[in-house]
Amino acid sequence: MNKLFHVLESQQFTRNWLDGEFFPLVTEMKKISRGGAVTTLPGKEMISFFYEASTRTRLSFEVAMRRLGGTVVFSTDHAKEFSSVAKGETIEDTVRILCGYEPSIIVLRTDKEGMAQRAADFSTVPIINAGDGIGQHPTQALLDLYTIQEELGRIAGTSIAMAGDLNRGRTARSLAYLYAKYPDIKIYFVSPEVARMKDDIKAHLEEHKIWFKEVFDLREVVPLVDVIYNTRVQEERGAQITKYGPPAFCTVNQEVLDLMKKDAIVMHPMPRVDEITPEVDQDPRAAYFRQARNGLFVRMALLKTILT
Repeated sequence: MNKLFHVLESQQFTRNWLDGEFFPLVTEMKKISRGGAVTTLPGKEMISFFYEASTRTRLSFEVAMRRLGGTVVFSTDHAKEFSSVAKGETIEDTVRILCGYEPSIIVLRTDKEGMAQRAADFSTVPIINAGDGIGQHPTQALLDLYTIQEELGRIAGTSIAMAGDLNRGRTARSLAYLYAKYPDIKIYFVSPEVARMKDDIKAHLEEHKIWFKEVFDLREVVPLVDVIYNTRVQEERGAQITKYGPPAFCTVNQEVLDLMKKDAIVMHPMPRVDEITPEVDQDPRAAYFRQARNGLFVRMALLKTILT
């Protein structure tokens, strides 16, 4: 893979790069991080520009930058309200302005699919897509895949149930693209009819001869999978599946834990709402808080890769 510049979509990464370069670097960052800040990126400056609110993604990027010795020179998670975007400024003009202040990198979350690519087309500095509407969230997919590797010791030959609002959930979309780079995997898409995975993902899987199946009830496939990747209903994006009440079709609770393999794991990109019940937190197979923490090390590794 060529020198990494923009990070826009999961498809841009190769399996050789992931296994041979990136994941070992993430593990190195995990070890380094235990010792506190280092001076890997002195003089490097990051702009964190989020059209939508964020906790994990924004903070993990900012902590990662500071822990590597860099600086966050501007940060907002309500850019639609507290920047010139509120006055109607286009993403193209916004990026031109931000680049004029000579940052080293821009981490960008937008509310519409494709805006990250539009930003990259006009940017003179690296753009990291931190989520673009219902499009993709590639850095989340990287930390998700790393978590599977860390928790199970392998990715190839595993099976996963991706459950929830798959139609509007960008995290499941990005992970499907990335997970599909490994051999002998199986994907179960668990959702009601109105929230099924979009056809572009399914077409990609068919093209690459990746086995997948669509089901409605998580309990049907829980005994078969190594990973449950649960997601919430995307109500802020117009999801209309709340008529089911709490999404029983994909709720992870004690009943589901009892059906799971002993060495399987439960993951979630967070925030969760009611799709994982509190008693699950105490089960050692609940990996979602470890998963969220991995986001720091993955983003440290990304920043180091791009900026050195």
